[in-house]
Amino acid sequence: MATLAQIAVEAGVSEATVSRVLNSKPGVSEGTRQSVITALDVLGYERPTHLRQRSAGLVGLVVPELENPIFPAFAQVIEDALARRRFTPVLCTQSPGSLSEDEYVESLLDHGVAGIIFVSGKHADTRADHERYQALLERQLPVVFINGFVDGLDAPFLSADDRVAMDIAVAHLADVGHRRIGLAIGPARFMPSARKHEGFVAALGRHFGTGEAEARGWIAETIFSVEGGAAATQQLLEQGATAIVCGSDMMAIGAIRAARAAGLDVPGDVSVVGFDDSPLVAFLDPPLTTVRQPVAQMGGTAVAALADAIGGDPVASREYLFAPELVLRSSTGPAPA
Repeated sequence: MATLAQIAVEAGVSEATVSRVLNSKPGVSEGTRQSVITALDVLGYERPTHLRQRSAGLVGLVVPELENPIFPAFAQVIEDALARRRFTPVLCTQSPGSLSEDEYVESLLDHGVAGIIFVSGKHADTRADHERYQALLERQLPVVFINGFVDGLDAPFLSADDRVAMDIAVAHLADVGHRRIGLAIGPARFMPSARKHEGFVAALGRHFGTGEAEARGWIAETIFSVEGGAAATQQLLEQGATAIVCGSDMMAIGAIRAARAAGLDVPGDVSVVGFDDSPLVAFLDPPLTTVRQPVAQMGGTAVAALADAIGGDPVASREYLFAPELVLRSSTGPAPA
């Protein structure tokens, strides 16, 4: 069990101050009080009952799956931000054979959630029935959507700017001499993929004067997975691509695998760019050059928007685009001679 001295050192205050906080004595600022409480948590000391904060309510967090590291990253950021506002997050993860998004939502409603945040859900699928979300809005339930957009829904949507992401990736590859650049991307029925399609075609036109029809010939549509990235890369390599831009870091891992299976070196023969900047991609061989999705900013803003709506002061219902940034590592290099 932690002692007063250990807690004081961890919090950077005196033992007397720790004692005042633990015994709910006056004369301690809120910032100092929070420092002591944080020290208790860090040291594994159980908070006294009177220092435990009551939950402001349950908030549902619906994510498609946890195998892609970007979704646990979103979940962690959002759950931490909710906890700081004293909301209790309820994580709902879809996987083959598990509950569907609609079933999770029904369960969340049964538990009386104060609001729901959807990450890359059905709202990103242009072929899905979006009336499910209109029904939630008609119940006056605050909702926020991340990565996807549905025109006509009266709610805030937060997305990485996929079109800008493609221009950043293509511009970098053009700068190091590549001209035959391919895009390995997921199905265009999903809004983020469709926007990456558009951004990639526009980028080839902007940097090389490539016509739309020719540019679309450098797009290989596949599934969002390592295997999908490998299959698309194999097709693009057969077309003579010297660089591959991928719709996700997971697909980029598949692209590197496919290049090596073809006897090619990355980046000596083929350059690969990912998208997301998922945890651990900096430790791949080679470390992955990627376009970073601003997860921390998007997740924090989503929680702030939801909290404001729950408090009766909703933000404007529109789409908010967040700027991605290039993270240069070792999977890209000069075009082969």
